[in-house]
Amino acid sequence: MEAFYLPDPSDPTRFESTELTRGPWAADAQHAGPPSALLGHVVERCEPREGFRVARIAVEILGPVPLAPVVVEARVTRPGRSVELVEATMRSAQGPVLQANAWRIRQADPELDLPETALASGTRPGPDTVAEASDFPTAHEIGFHTGIEYRFASGGFIQPGPAVCWMRLRRPVVAGTVPSPLERTLVAADHGNGISTVLDWETYLFINTDLTVTLHREPVGEWICLDAVTYPERSGIGLAESRLFDEKGPVGRGTQTLLLGRRK
Repeated sequence: MEAFYLPDPSDPTRFESTELTRGPWAADAQHAGPPSALLGHVVERCEPREGFRVARIAVEILGPVPLAPVVVEARVTRPGRSVELVEATMRSAQGPVLQANAWRIRQADPELDLPETALASGTRPGPDTVAEASDFPTAHEIGFHTGIEYRFASGGFIQPGPAVCWMRLRRPVVAGTVPSPLERTLVAADHGNGISTVLDWETYLFINTDLTVTLHREPVGEWICLDAVTYPERSGIGLAESRLFDEKGPVGRGTQTLLLGRRK
């Protein structure tokens, strides 16, 4: 398969979902990372303005995204001289499945003269220093895990607790396009709960109801790193939080609200 999604030549809002979007919970449902990235793809193409970029995007997961064609649309709901809000929705044949709000902010030109001590710093062991992971816990031969390369600097899919993992796309989000930094980040950021789970995959569910990503700097290069931790509670509600990096240093944060439960 050449991409996670195939555009419909006759309808720019319609996309065919390939098997690369399949998630770990059901054979006929998508992982939330690819559809979140598709929303980002559409947001960035909605009335683009030179010098502006998405600084924060919040994706609400309204229900399972079926492994089927989807319709994605975006519109500017709050225009502004320096800050604007873009809203995007994804629908399947059953109705709305995802919606997103993205703040697009004008970047300073020329750049601000800030002291180095005020800028975010820090690094993680680079992707070239660790081996590729191949132990993703799934019974599906083809899915999103086959469209992404994973390299753990610490932790692991079946190793409970916090984890540091580098990720890069093996295929584009949309066929015929080059994934943008935002698309790459959204696919990776939705893995926070998966790489840092403290619960057994075969016994528990830990499904996120949303994904919020804030980028103070646009990532550079193919690799995105998550330094992730999960906070579960006996109430059945949890939080996954990820610090996001590229090979130059910190770029932002990602959070997910989690529904916890036992598998039936």
